[in-house]
Amino acid sequence: MLKSLLTSALVFTAIPAMAAPAPLCDGLPRLDVTTQPGFCVAVLADGLKFPRGVLPLTNGDLLVTDMVGWSEGQGKLWLLKRKQGGPAYERKLLLDKLDRPNGIVQGPDGMIYVGVVKRIFRFDPRDPQVTVTDVIGGSAKVPGLPGLGLHPLTTMRFSPQGDLYVNVGASTDHCEGEDGKAPDASKPCAAAEGPEALGAIREYKMAWPAGTVTGWRTYARGLRNSMALAFHPATGQLWQAENGRDAIQAAMPQLKNDENLPHEELNIVKAGQHYGWPYCYDDNQASPEYPKTNCAAKYTAPLRLLPAHAAPLGMLFYTATRFPDQYKNSLIIGYHGYRAHGHRLVALLPDKAGAPLGKSVELISNWERKGKQGRGAPVDVKQGQDGDIYMADDHNGLVLKLHYEAAKP
Repeated sequence: MLKSLLTSALVFTAIPAMAAPAPLCDGLPRLDVTTQPGFCVAVLADGLKFPRGVLPLTNGDLLVTDMVGWSEGQGKLWLLKRKQGGPAYERKLLLDKLDRPNGIVQGPDGMIYVGVVKRIFRFDPRDPQVTVTDVIGGSAKVPGLPGLGLHPLTTMRFSPQGDLYVNVGASTDHCEGEDGKAPDASKPCAAAEGPEALGAIREYKMAWPAGTVTGWRTYARGLRNSMALAFHPATGQLWQAENGRDAIQAAMPQLKNDENLPHEELNIVKAGQHYGWPYCYDDNQASPEYPKTNCAAKYTAPLRLLPAHAAPLGMLFYTATRFPDQYKNSLIIGYHGYRAHGHRLVALLPDKAGAPLGKSVELISNWERKGKQGRGAPVDVKQGQDGDIYMADDHNGLVLKLHYEAAKP
Protein backbone atom coordinates (compact mmCIF):
# COMPACT_ATOMS: atom_id res chain seq x y z
CA MET A 1 0.00 0.00 0.00
CA LEU A 2 2.82 2.39 0.84
CA LYS A 3 4.56 1.63 -2.46
CA SER A 4 1.37 2.44 -4.37
CA LEU A 5 1.00 5.83 -2.69
CA LEU A 6 4.58 6.74 -3.42
CA THR A 7 4.21 5.77 -7.06
CA SER A 8 1.09 7.84 -7.52
CA ALA A 9 2.75 10.83 -5.87
CA LEU A 10 5.39 10.85 -8.61
CA VAL A 11 2.88 11.19 -11.44
CA PHE A 12 2.94 14.80 -12.79
CA THR A 13 0.67 16.58 -15.22
CA ALA A 14 2.58 17.93 -18.25
CA ILE A 15 2.22 21.70 -18.74
CA PRO A 16 2.70 23.01 -22.29
CA ALA A 17 5.83 25.15 -22.63
CA MET A 18 5.14 28.83 -23.19
CA ALA A 19 6.75 30.36 -26.29
CA ALA A 20 9.33 33.01 -25.50
CA PRO A 21 8.06 36.50 -26.31
CA ALA A 22 9.48 38.01 -29.46
CA PRO A 23 12.35 40.40 -28.68
CA LEU A 24 11.43 44.07 -28.88
CA CYS A 25 13.27 47.33 -29.42
CA ASP A 26 11.49 50.42 -28.11
CA GLY A 27 8.23 48.44 -28.19
CA LEU A 28 8.67 47.34 -31.83
CA PRO A 29 9.99 44.11 -33.40
CA ARG A 30 13.71 43.85 -32.93
CA LEU A 31 16.07 43.12 -35.84
CA ASP A 32 18.52 40.28 -35.25
CA VAL A 33 21.82 42.13 -35.66
CA THR A 34 24.84 43.06 -33.56
CA THR A 35 24.98 46.60 -32.17
CA GLN A 36 27.13 48.57 -29.80
CA PRO A 37 26.14 48.20 -26.11
CA GLY A 38 22.90 49.99 -25.27
CA PHE A 39 21.66 50.07 -28.88
CA CYS A 40 19.04 48.04 -30.73
CA VAL A 41 17.38 48.15 -34.15
CA ALA A 42 13.57 48.39 -34.40
CA VAL A 43 11.48 47.45 -37.45
CA LEU A 44 9.02 50.32 -38.01
CA ALA A 45 7.52 49.03 -41.26
CA ASP A 46 7.92 46.05 -43.56
CA GLY A 47 6.35 44.91 -46.81
CA LEU A 48 7.51 47.87 -48.88
CA LYS A 49 8.90 47.09 -52.32
CA PHE A 50 12.08 49.18 -52.65
CA PRO A 51 12.25 51.94 -50.02
CA ARG A 52 15.07 54.41 -50.55
CA GLY A 53 14.53 57.71 -48.73
CA VAL A 54 13.30 58.41 -45.21
CA LEU A 55 12.39 61.68 -43.55
CA PRO A 56 11.38 61.82 -39.87
CA LEU A 57 8.95 64.66 -39.18
CA THR A 58 8.76 66.71 -36.01
CA ASN A 59 5.50 65.03 -34.92
CA GLY A 60 7.03 61.54 -34.97
CA ASP A 61 5.64 60.52 -38.36
CA LEU A 62 7.88 59.53 -41.27
CA LEU A 63 7.85 60.01 -45.03
CA VAL A 64 9.28 57.21 -47.17
CA THR A 65 10.09 57.14 -50.88
CA ASP A 66 9.57 53.71 -52.42
CA MET A 67 10.96 53.16 -55.92
CA VAL A 68 9.03 49.86 -56.13
CA GLY A 69 11.54 48.80 -58.78
CA TRP A 70 13.84 50.14 -61.48
CA SER A 71 11.08 50.52 -64.06
CA GLU A 72 9.85 54.04 -64.79
CA GLY A 73 6.77 55.53 -63.17
CA GLN A 74 6.06 52.94 -60.47
CA GLY A 75 7.32 54.78 -57.41
CA LYS A 76 5.32 55.79 -54.36
CA LEU A 77 5.53 58.21 -51.46
CA TRP A 78 4.28 56.84 -48.14
CA LEU A 79 3.40 58.44 -44.84
CA LEU A 80 4.12 56.29 -41.80
CA LYS A 81 1.85 57.74 -39.18
CA ARG A 82 2.44 56.83 -35.57
CA LYS A 83 -0.60 55.31 -33.91
CA GLN A 84 -1.88 57.01 -30.79
CA GLY A 85 -1.03 55.28 -27.54
CA GLY A 86 1.63 52.98 -28.94
CA PRO A 87 4.86 52.60 -30.89
CA ALA A 88 3.34 51.12 -34.07
CA TYR A 89 2.84 52.94 -37.38
CA GLU A 90 0.09 52.86 -39.96
CA ARG A 91 0.89 53.40 -43.63
CA LYS A 92 -0.85 55.88 -45.94
CA LEU A 93 -0.15 56.39 -49.64
CA LEU A 94 0.44 60.07 -50.49
CA LEU A 95 1.70 59.96 -54.10
CA ASP A 96 1.82 57.29 -56.78
CA LYS A 97 3.32 56.72 -60.25
CA LEU A 98 6.55 58.58 -59.44
CA ASP A 99 9.65 57.93 -61.54
CA ARG A 100 12.10 56.15 -59.25
CA PRO A 101 11.84 58.48 -56.23
CA ASN A 102 14.96 58.48 -54.11
CA GLY A 103 16.07 61.55 -52.14
CA ILE A 104 13.75 63.33 -49.70
CA VAL A 105 14.61 66.34 -47.54
CA GLN A 106 12.85 69.19 -45.75
CA GLY A 107 13.71 72.66 -46.95
CA PRO A 108 14.27 75.85 -44.97
CA ASP A 109 10.67 76.73 -45.82
CA GLY A 110 9.33 73.59 -44.15
CA MET A 111 8.32 72.16 -47.53
CA ILE A 112 9.18 68.58 -48.48
CA TYR A 113 11.52 68.20 -51.47
CA VAL A 114 11.51 64.88 -53.35
CA GLY A 115 14.03 63.79 -55.97
CA VAL A 116 12.84 61.65 -58.87
CA VAL A 117 14.69 60.92 -62.10
CA LYS A 118 15.47 64.22 -63.92
CA ARG A 119 13.32 66.27 -61.53
CA ILE A 120 12.89 67.66 -58.01
CA PHE A 121 9.46 68.70 -56.74
CA ARG A 122 8.11 69.93 -53.42
CA PHE A 123 4.88 69.96 -51.44
CA ASP A 124 3.54 71.29 -48.17
CA PRO A 125 3.32 68.48 -45.58
CA ARG A 126 0.23 70.19 -44.10
CA ASP A 127 -1.63 70.03 -47.42
CA PRO A 128 -4.07 67.10 -47.37
CA GLN A 129 -4.21 67.19 -51.19
CA VAL A 130 -0.41 66.86 -51.47
CA THR A 131 -0.21 69.42 -54.27
CA VAL A 132 3.23 69.24 -55.88
CA THR A 133 5.25 72.02 -57.51
CA ASP A 134 8.29 71.37 -59.67
CA VAL A 135 11.51 73.07 -58.55
CA ILE A 136 13.96 71.55 -61.05
CA GLY A 137 12.77 69.96 -64.28
CA GLY A 138 9.18 69.09 -65.11
CA SER A 139 7.08 72.26 -65.36
CA ALA A 140 9.72 74.42 -63.64
CA LYS A 141 11.68 76.99 -65.65
CA VAL A 142 14.89 75.35 -64.43
CA PRO A 143 16.16 72.63 -66.82
CA GLY A 144 15.82 69.05 -65.64
CA LEU A 145 18.61 66.82 -64.36
CA PRO A 146 20.36 64.44 -66.80
CA GLY A 147 19.22 61.21 -65.13
CA LEU A 148 21.22 59.05 -67.54
CA GLY A 149 22.68 55.57 -67.66
CA LEU A 150 23.88 53.64 -64.64
CA HIS A 151 23.31 56.34 -62.01
CA PRO A 152 20.10 58.27 -62.75
CA LEU A 153 18.77 58.67 -59.19
CA THR A 154 18.45 62.06 -57.51
CA THR A 155 19.94 62.80 -54.09
CA MET A 156 20.21 66.30 -52.63
CA ARG A 157 20.96 68.29 -49.48
CA PHE A 158 20.34 71.90 -48.43
CA SER A 159 23.37 73.84 -47.25
CA PRO A 160 23.31 75.91 -44.05
CA GLN A 161 22.83 78.95 -46.32
CA GLY A 162 19.75 77.38 -47.91
CA ASP A 163 21.18 76.48 -51.32
CA LEU A 164 20.51 73.06 -52.84
CA TYR A 165 23.30 70.65 -53.75
CA VAL A 166 22.34 67.80 -56.08
CA ASN A 167 24.17 64.66 -57.18
CA VAL A 168 24.48 64.13 -60.93
CA GLY A 169 25.68 60.54 -61.23
CA ALA A 170 27.92 59.30 -64.02
CA SER A 171 26.10 57.49 -66.80
CA THR A 172 28.87 54.87 -67.04
CA ASP A 173 31.17 52.95 -64.75
CA HIS A 174 34.51 54.35 -65.97
CA CYS A 175 33.64 56.24 -69.19
CA GLU A 176 33.49 53.05 -71.25
CA GLY A 177 31.66 53.17 -74.56
CA GLU A 178 28.22 51.76 -75.24
CA ASP A 179 29.94 48.63 -76.55
CA GLY A 180 31.81 48.27 -73.25
CA LYS A 181 35.18 49.16 -74.73
CA ALA A 182 37.65 51.23 -72.72
CA PRO A 183 37.79 54.98 -73.40
CA ASP A 184 40.47 56.54 -75.57
CA ALA A 185 43.31 57.31 -73.15
CA SER A 186 44.53 60.16 -75.37
CA LYS A 187 41.28 62.13 -74.99
CA PRO A 188 39.39 63.54 -72.01
CA CYS A 189 36.19 61.77 -71.00
CA ALA A 190 33.57 64.02 -72.60
CA ALA A 191 30.89 63.10 -70.06
CA ALA A 192 33.10 64.18 -67.15
CA GLU A 193 33.98 67.62 -68.47
CA GLY A 194 32.27 70.91 -69.20
CA PRO A 195 29.55 72.96 -67.51
CA GLU A 196 27.04 70.08 -67.65
CA ALA A 197 29.42 67.32 -66.58
CA LEU A 198 28.15 64.01 -65.30
CA GLY A 199 29.80 62.51 -62.25
CA ALA A 200 29.38 65.89 -60.56
CA ILE A 201 27.58 67.87 -57.88
CA ARG A 202 25.45 70.83 -58.89
CA GLU A 203 24.80 73.90 -56.78
CA TYR A 204 21.38 75.53 -57.13
CA LYS A 205 21.09 79.01 -55.66
CA MET A 206 17.74 79.44 -53.92
CA ALA A 207 15.64 82.52 -53.19
CA TRP A 208 13.67 82.46 -49.93
CA PRO A 209 10.90 82.48 -48.84
CA ALA A 210 9.76 81.76 -52.40
CA GLY A 211 11.89 78.62 -52.62
CA THR A 212 12.76 79.21 -56.27
CA VAL A 213 16.00 78.58 -58.13
CA THR A 214 17.79 81.76 -59.23
CA GLY A 215 20.70 80.02 -60.96
CA TRP A 216 22.88 76.95 -60.94
CA ARG A 217 26.37 75.69 -61.76
CA THR A 218 28.40 72.52 -61.73
CA TYR A 219 29.98 72.91 -58.30
CA ALA A 220 32.53 70.06 -58.42
CA ARG A 221 33.41 67.28 -60.86
CA GLY A 222 35.11 63.89 -60.95
CA LEU A 223 32.71 62.34 -58.44
CA ARG A 224 31.30 59.16 -59.97
CA ASN A 225 28.19 58.86 -57.83
CA SER A 226 27.58 61.07 -54.79
CA MET A 227 24.63 59.33 -53.17
CA ALA A 228 25.91 60.12 -49.66
CA LEU A 229 26.12 63.86 -48.87
CA ALA A 230 26.20 65.74 -45.57
CA PHE A 231 27.09 69.23 -44.34
CA HIS A 232 29.32 69.44 -41.27
CA PRO A 233 27.40 71.07 -38.40
CA ALA A 234 30.33 73.23 -37.25
CA THR A 235 32.26 74.10 -40.42
CA GLY A 236 29.39 74.00 -42.92
CA GLN A 237 31.60 72.07 -45.33
CA LEU A 238 30.03 69.59 -47.73
CA TRP A 239 31.28 66.02 -47.26
CA GLN A 240 30.77 63.32 -49.85
CA ALA A 241 31.17 59.54 -49.77
CA GLU A 242 32.08 58.30 -53.23
CA ASN A 243 30.76 55.13 -54.82
CA GLY A 244 33.86 53.92 -56.66
CA ARG A 245 34.07 52.03 -59.93
CA ASP A 246 33.34 48.34 -60.43
CA ALA A 247 35.10 45.45 -62.18
CA ILE A 248 38.54 47.00 -62.11
CA GLN A 249 40.09 43.53 -62.38
CA ALA A 250 38.85 43.35 -66.00
CA ALA A 251 41.37 46.07 -66.83
CA MET A 252 44.02 44.80 -64.38
CA PRO A 253 44.51 41.07 -65.07
CA GLN A 254 47.06 40.81 -62.26
CA LEU A 255 44.22 41.12 -59.75
CA LYS A 256 42.60 37.84 -58.79
CA ASN A 257 39.44 39.78 -57.96
CA ASP A 258 38.44 43.30 -57.03
CA GLU A 259 37.16 42.59 -53.52
CA ASN A 260 39.52 45.15 -51.99
CA LEU A 261 39.92 47.59 -54.89
CA PRO A 262 39.06 50.26 -55.40
CA HIS A 263 38.30 51.75 -52.01
CA GLU A 264 35.36 54.06 -51.69
CA GLU A 265 36.36 57.65 -50.86
CA LEU A 266 35.46 60.33 -48.35
CA ASN A 267 35.89 63.87 -49.69
CA ILE A 268 35.33 67.47 -48.67
CA VAL A 269 33.67 68.96 -51.74
CA LYS A 270 34.92 72.41 -52.68
CA ALA A 271 33.85 74.67 -55.52
CA GLY A 272 35.68 74.22 -58.79
CA GLN A 273 37.64 71.15 -57.78
CA HIS A 274 37.93 67.92 -59.78
CA TYR A 275 38.16 64.68 -57.80
CA GLY A 276 39.53 62.44 -60.50
CA TRP A 277 36.81 60.21 -61.95
CA PRO A 278 37.34 58.49 -64.37
CA TYR A 279 41.05 59.27 -64.70
CA CYS A 280 42.02 58.28 -61.17
CA TYR A 281 40.78 55.94 -58.47
CA ASP A 282 41.45 55.05 -54.85
CA ASP A 283 44.12 57.26 -53.24
CA ASN A 284 44.67 59.25 -56.46
CA GLN A 285 46.06 56.33 -58.47
CA ALA A 286 45.93 56.47 -62.26
CA SER A 287 43.08 54.37 -63.66
CA PRO A 288 44.21 51.49 -65.88
CA GLU A 289 42.34 53.13 -68.77
CA TYR A 290 44.33 56.36 -68.27
CA PRO A 291 47.73 55.00 -67.12
CA LYS A 292 49.75 58.16 -67.84
CA THR A 293 47.58 60.50 -65.77
CA ASN A 294 49.46 62.56 -63.17
CA CYS A 295 46.69 62.36 -60.58
CA ALA A 296 48.57 64.12 -57.79
CA ALA A 297 49.19 67.15 -59.96
CA LYS A 298 45.76 67.47 -61.53
CA TYR A 299 43.11 66.13 -59.17
CA THR A 300 42.02 66.38 -55.54
CA ALA A 301 42.80 63.30 -53.45
CA PRO A 302 40.32 61.86 -50.95
CA LEU A 303 40.74 62.71 -47.29
CA ARG A 304 39.94 59.17 -46.20
CA LEU A 305 39.59 55.81 -47.89
CA LEU A 306 36.53 53.75 -47.03
CA PRO A 307 36.21 49.97 -47.47
CA ALA A 308 36.08 48.74 -51.05
CA HIS A 309 32.61 48.29 -52.55
CA ALA A 310 30.95 49.30 -49.28
CA ALA A 311 28.56 51.41 -51.40
CA PRO A 312 27.81 54.35 -49.09
CA LEU A 313 24.31 55.51 -50.04
CA GLY A 314 23.34 57.70 -47.10
CA MET A 315 25.07 59.60 -44.29
CA LEU A 316 24.63 62.33 -41.71
CA PHE A 317 26.51 64.13 -38.99
CA TYR A 318 25.04 63.17 -35.63
CA THR A 319 24.09 66.34 -33.73
CA ALA A 320 21.59 65.04 -31.15
CA THR A 321 22.35 64.20 -27.51
CA ARG A 322 20.60 60.84 -27.15
CA PHE A 323 23.61 58.69 -28.12
CA PRO A 324 26.75 58.51 -25.95
CA ASP A 325 28.99 61.57 -26.09
CA GLN A 326 31.62 59.90 -28.30
CA TYR A 327 29.19 59.98 -31.23
CA LYS A 328 28.62 63.73 -31.11
CA ASN A 329 29.37 65.18 -34.56
CA SER A 330 30.42 61.74 -35.84
CA LEU A 331 29.65 60.90 -39.45
CA ILE A 332 27.17 58.02 -39.59
CA ILE A 333 27.19 56.14 -42.92
CA GLY A 334 25.10 53.29 -44.27
CA TYR A 335 27.14 50.75 -46.24
CA HIS A 336 24.68 49.27 -48.73
CA GLY A 337 27.06 46.94 -50.57
CA TYR A 338 26.40 43.22 -50.87
CA ARG A 339 30.09 42.25 -50.76
CA ALA A 340 32.26 41.70 -47.71
CA HIS A 341 32.45 45.31 -46.54
CA GLY A 342 28.80 46.25 -47.03
CA HIS A 343 25.55 45.62 -45.13
CA ARG A 344 26.35 47.61 -41.98
CA LEU A 345 26.05 51.05 -40.36
CA VAL A 346 29.21 52.77 -39.16
CA ALA A 347 30.15 55.92 -37.28
CA LEU A 348 33.35 57.74 -38.21
CA LEU A 349 34.31 59.50 -35.00
CA PRO A 350 35.67 63.05 -35.17
CA ASP A 351 39.38 63.70 -34.82
CA LYS A 352 40.81 66.53 -32.72
CA ALA A 353 39.90 69.04 -35.43
CA GLY A 354 36.31 67.77 -35.57
CA ALA A 355 36.65 66.10 -38.97
CA PRO A 356 35.27 62.56 -39.40
CA LEU A 357 38.74 61.08 -39.71
CA GLY A 358 38.90 59.25 -36.38
CA LYS A 359 38.08 55.67 -35.46
CA SER A 360 35.41 53.80 -37.44
CA VAL A 361 32.85 52.15 -35.14
CA GLU A 362 30.35 49.58 -36.42
CA LEU A 363 26.98 50.62 -35.03
CA ILE A 364 25.20 47.74 -36.81
CA SER A 365 27.05 44.61 -37.93
CA ASN A 366 26.36 40.89 -38.37
CA TRP A 367 23.49 42.03 -40.59
CA GLU A 368 23.29 38.73 -42.41
CA ARG A 369 20.61 36.34 -43.64
CA LYS A 370 19.00 34.61 -40.66
CA GLY A 371 15.87 32.62 -41.29
CA LYS A 372 13.35 34.93 -42.92
CA GLN A 373 15.52 37.97 -42.21
CA GLY A 374 17.56 39.11 -45.20
CA ARG A 375 21.01 40.62 -45.41
CA GLY A 376 20.92 44.33 -44.64
CA ALA A 377 21.01 46.98 -47.36
CA PRO A 378 20.76 50.44 -45.75
CA VAL A 379 20.13 53.37 -48.07
CA ASP A 380 19.08 56.73 -46.63
CA VAL A 381 19.87 57.51 -42.98
CA LYS A 382 18.34 60.44 -41.12
CA GLN A 383 18.32 61.75 -37.56
CA GLY A 384 14.95 62.01 -35.85
CA GLN A 385 13.72 64.55 -33.32
CA ASP A 386 14.13 61.86 -30.67
CA GLY A 387 17.85 61.53 -31.43
CA ASP A 388 17.51 58.06 -32.95
CA ILE A 389 18.65 57.20 -36.49
CA TYR A 390 16.06 56.20 -39.11
CA MET A 391 16.95 54.09 -42.16
CA ALA A 392 15.50 52.53 -45.29
CA ASP A 393 16.55 48.99 -46.29
CA ASP A 394 15.66 48.58 -49.95
CA HIS A 395 16.49 44.89 -50.43
CA ASN A 396 14.23 43.80 -47.60
CA GLY A 397 11.48 46.41 -47.88
CA LEU A 398 12.03 47.72 -44.34
CA VAL A 399 12.04 51.01 -42.49
CA LEU A 400 14.25 50.76 -39.42
CA LYS A 401 15.36 52.74 -36.40
CA LEU A 402 18.65 52.55 -34.53
CA HIS A 403 17.52 53.20 -30.99
CA TYR A 404 19.68 53.92 -27.96
CA GLU A 405 17.95 52.15 -25.09
CA ALA A 406 20.11 53.57 -22.34
CA ALA A 407 19.37 57.16 -23.25
CA LYS A 408 21.02 59.82 -21.14
CA PRO A 409 18.66 61.56 -18.66
